[in-house]
Amino acid sequence: MKKSDSTSNSAALPNKNSSQQPSHAIILLASGLSRRLGKAKQLLYKNGVPLINHMLQLAVSTNPQVIIVVIPKNKASIASEVAKLSDTHLHIKTVINQTPETGMGHSLYTAIEALTQFVNDKDFNYEAVERVLIIGVDQVLLDLEHVNGLLAGEHLVAASAYEPWQLLDTLAKNGHIECKAEVKNETKNPIVGLPLVIDYQLLKQWQFHISGDKGLRHLIRALPPSEIRTVFNKQLSYDVDTPEQLAYAQQQAWVDK
Repeated sequence: MKKSDSTSNSAALPNKNSSQQPSHAIILLASGLSRRLGKAKQLLYKNGVPLINHMLQLAVSTNPQVIIVVIPKNKASIASEVAKLSDTHLHIKTVINQTPETGMGHSLYTAIEALTQFVNDKDFNYEAVERVLIIGVDQVLLDLEHVNGLLAGEHLVAASAYEPWQLLDTLAKNGHIECKAEVKNETKNPIVGLPLVIDYQLLKQWQFHISGDKGLRHLIRALPPSEIRTVFNKQLSYDVDTPEQLAYAQQQAWVDK
């Protein structure tokens, strides 16, 4: 995996023990309504399991203090899939987004609020959470190597960088639909966003600047270059937002048919 650091190591978080990775929490944003896709992307299957469970298993493998998973209201099938894992992994906490139509910003705000409550609850006896890994549910090629790359640094923010992609013409051959895609070559101005790792105290400060569809991107862009590190990963270009993108992902065997 290619990495591209935009900074030196001058903007490090407090490092209590250089041989020990700072403890972290995870926010999994999974409350989207998948309107363009026409079906719940959380319940698409990858390697025989629902996508939301696949992402939760990936999150669990990083050994976080707690996982906050935000799901939409009135979606019993999604809640049921999360419960299958939360019953065996007690550090998975489900949060219901009562207004999922509001956008990702509100979902993230809700997650930060829940995380703060859990961290401050003495009954849970969490160790100090220093950083938060934030991931979505539809970057179907996200893997542990990339997540560990984000967690490995000490900057205030470690964000993913990737290029936009588009589907080309869809071709029908012998009744079979074949999709083609390309990643635009825009490495000079890549998308910088999720998944990302952020200092917990900074995330709490930013909470009240998040609303609707307005997430963290504008706040990250305002940071001095010395405080952000980017990890480039072309595979993150491929998400699943539309039926055409889903067809392509299935054609590539990234998602089960």
